[in-house]
Amino acid sequence: MAAQLFIVTPASADPDGFPKTLMAVLGAASVAAILVQRGERSEADYTRLAQAIVNVGQGAGCAVLVEDDAALAKRLGADGVHVSGDAMAIKAAVKALKPSLIVGAGNIGSRHDAMTAGELDVDYLFFGPVAGPFDAAAEDLALWWSETFEIPAVLSDPAATPQTAQTAAVEFIALSDSLWTAQPAATAAGFAQAMEPV
Repeated sequence: MAAQLFIVTPASADPDGFPKTLMAVLGAASVAAILVQRGERSEADYTRLAQAIVNVGQGAGCAVLVEDDAALAKRLGADGVHVSGDAMAIKAAVKALKPSLIVGAGNIGSRHDAMTAGELDVDYLFFGPVAGPFDAAAEDLALWWSETFEIPAVLSDPAATPQTAQTAAVEFIALSDSLWTAQPAATAAGFAQAMEPV
């Protein structure tokens, strides 16, 4: 079964212009979830961006996740939170949001990290960076996790191509840098076509 698409917004996303780009991407491809990347934004700027993306993403039937802020997820009516912190941060998010909202765990650097997070009632484990160079070690971890455990694995491949996404043996492939090219909608359509069952 082909992986589903999980997209990460670019660090440069502008709350005024980006929603239009996102709508075009969501019209071109079936996307399961969107992670609103915080980057270096202030709290006010991030809130504004996340609100815009919640409106667009949920309108297209996507789960929209904010980064590391359970209170903001609740306030904006987002679908959940992506936790990049340690086990204590994951536990706090689970306590605040479960069972009604999604809690995902990122920053998984080892099998020990994965197993620790997997015991904390999370909905997915996110392997690899949200942006930047591809991490082959993260891919190995994601494949091991997906083959061994039931909690879904998200493999983040910022440099993904339709061909590499098509062959990923995980539940979700996260797209970031390679999606936000000069023509994001056309790029998304290429991924969608590649991911269709044969």
